[in-house]
Amino acid sequence: MRRAVCPGSFDPIHNGHLEVIARAAGLFDEVIVAVSTNYAKKYRFPLEERIDMARETLASLRGIVVEPVGEGLLAEYCRQRGVSAIVKGLRSSSDFDYELPMATMNRQLSGVETVFLPTEGHYLHLSSTLIKEVFSLGGNVSEYVPRSVLKRLLAGESSPDQSGRG
Repeated sequence: MRRAVCPGSFDPIHNGHLEVIARAAGLFDEVIVAVSTNYAKKYRFPLEERIDMARETLASLRGIVVEPVGEGLLAEYCRQRGVSAIVKGLRSSSDFDYELPMATMNRQLSGVETVFLPTEGHYLHLSSTLIKEVFSLGGNVSEYVPRSVLKRLLAGESSPDQSGRG
């Protein structure tokens, strides 16, 4: 079985993520969407809610598993699960510059390869950070996020500001 992992914090998962994950599902028998927590980041949604949103959104795709990364190195996570590739979407050359050293280190630590998929043009500008910022300032993000995410944003779930905009 050819198994890959698409890691990320997915805070929140957006249509650019979904596009890359769906393409990865066409290349591999199984794709693990590995939801991570970077303790240096401030999250809008807690880990369990980010996992729930990803599961709800990806439920119709065959061969997709959503789970938390947990503690430790991604390379070790991949080794434990028999993952042969890490799939990363690239929006720009700066993404490549950021990802290449990690890809090299992961290959040296565990032998896992990184596959870079260029993001579709209409998603090049998307990032979870930008979506959260636009939403918090009253902008409409409905064309950029799945319904389950929009619903939670509008409800103000896990938001420090219960107006749903903070």
